Amino acid sequence: MPESAWKFLFYSTAWGYSAYLLFGTNYPFFHDPPSVFYDWKPGMEVPRDIAVAYLLQGSFYGHSIYATLYMDAWRKDSVVMLLHHVVTLILIVFSYAFRYHNVGILVLFLHDINDVQLEFTKLNVYFKFRGGVYHRLNDFISDLGCISFSLSWFWFRLYWFPLKVLYATCHCSLLSVPDIPFYFFFNALLLTLLLMNIYWFLYIVVFAAKVLTGQVREVSDVREYDEAGDGARALASGK
Repeated sequence: MPESAWKFLFYSTAWGYSAYLLFGTNYPFFHDPPSVFYDWKPGMEVPRDIAVAYLLQGSFYGHSIYATLYMDAWRKDSVVMLLHHVVTLILIVFSYAFRYHNVGILVLFLHDINDVQLEFTKLNVYFKFRGGVYHRLNDFISDLGCISFSLSWFWFRLYWFPLKVLYATCHCSLLSVPDIPFYFFFNALLLTLLLMNIYWFLYIVVFAAKVLTGQVREVSDVREYDEAGDGARALASGK
């Protein structure tokens, strides 16, 4: 539970900050994705508020790689999880170095919201039997959280991510900067990220099917108790 509480705090802070950048400032990247490449040039200055977000996220994913290798129990999706952390850290470091930071903020915003919901749901899974007593409210919240997590995963990572990010990086970047450097490198990493999102969404679909067919009667964090639970792994898998 302490791990979920820490991650919930981090992801809530990180997502709240990226939401502030996109909706509380003058950055138009969410509503106008092609604008991420307006006036782009090599070596352009990175705004301080965006640099803060990069420092926060880069530090977290650097630690996540270490934790996956040396601290966490090795599980069926650990290889994909490790690959995700490596790809994300490479994207963070190189998008900052080559000044694709505007795209980076949009990517982080579209992904962190699911981790907020995931860790909040897991906390309620733990709380529903706290003190040896069953708490119906936490059980109900965990069920709602599972549904919300599944829907938002599809909406943010499988719909908005291609619609806004990949559209901007694959198509609009060439219109704004025809000879933009590292075009294939960054788009290959972003497409890899999309494939991993699809991979984990399949777990979510299988888990939902088991719930609907009665094979799973309640939401539980099976990651820590059932290494063979393929479908329910979706609840325990983060970004």
